[in-house]
Amino acid sequence: MSSFPCLVRGISGSGQVRYRLGERLADRYLEFVAGRCRPDTLRAVAFDLKAFFAVVAKDPVDVTAADVFEFLAHQRGDRTVVRLADRESGLSARTIARRLSSVSGLYAYLVARGDTPVRANPVPRGLLTRRQGGSRRSRTAPLVRVPRTLPKILSPDDVGRLVGALRTHRDRAMVLAMLLAGLRRCEVLGLRLADVQVADRRLAVVEGKGGHHRVVPAANRFFDALGAYLHAERPGAARTDRVFVVLKGPRRGLPLSAEGLDEILAGARRRAGLEHATCHELRHTCLTRLREAGMALEAVQARAGHLSIESTRVYLHLANDWLAGEYRRAAELIDADGAAVAGMLAVQAVALR
Repeated sequence: MSSFPCLVRGISGSGQVRYRLGERLADRYLEFVAGRCRPDTLRAVAFDLKAFFAVVAKDPVDVTAADVFEFLAHQRGDRTVVRLADRESGLSARTIARRLSSVSGLYAYLVARGDTPVRANPVPRGLLTRRQGGSRRSRTAPLVRVPRTLPKILSPDDVGRLVGALRTHRDRAMVLAMLLAGLRRCEVLGLRLADVQVADRRLAVVEGKGGHHRVVPAANRFFDALGAYLHAERPGAARTDRVFVVLKGPRRGLPLSAEGLDEILAGARRRAGLEHATCHELRHTCLTRLREAGMALEAVQARAGHLSIESTRVYLHLANDWLAGEYRRAAELIDADGAAVAGMLAVQAVALR
């Protein structure tokens, strides 16, 4: 246990990225996660477990609820120093909640195995309140309250500067896939040559979040950049059917990684002089502009690949024109009703004279 947790990244015989922490049960859980989740999820779980056991220096089977609360306090940091953005200290509430979820997933797995000393999940589902009635869930307060914040989006000027700072047709095609088609980072990197439906101007998203498939239309501007990349930049001897590959160095012709795409975007952001422009913000920008242009919320949901329309409602609030329009229509109705009532009272007053 002296080397645990020591996160080691490796490549399996089939070319898949794998992670190990140096402890048998934890490593078996990571193998389980690798078989059912996307690479980004696997990486996040591996780093979350490393962070947890680096603080809680115990064998996994010896962890208690008290250790979980100690970890929670450690992640929140010095409560006397807070960020101006969200008035919180330490890591963001969303990051802490995700780490607790990863730890809870490990112990749910150990309990389900039935061949370990673990008989109960040490991560509490929440704290019981004094609220009466209802379900247990309604009477439970979460360990970490995650604020519902609006995502940031880019202005048209920022978009122009960012796209102009990209150096290759490949980079431009990847960014436009997020800006114009609303794809996630993992969906862009997961595109295969067979997923590109040029004649129909559509993209088949096979490696979507949660394993759900969908087909989304994309603008000609994206296909122009994609065509230039495929004809002039993509190595002819590429050993993969992934659309986007590494163009230089020892990994030339291999699929581009998430870290590689983030590095490309960071460089373009720096050259464009932008403070923020992440992959997810590009996707948010696309979906917000579609809603502002009048696309129905259900259509935005289908394009985004959201299972619940609640996830899509955020774009109502980002689309300022929609909110202002709804307010103006409501105010006009109120004014009209007020005018009608005033007219009726005036008629009644004349009749009573």
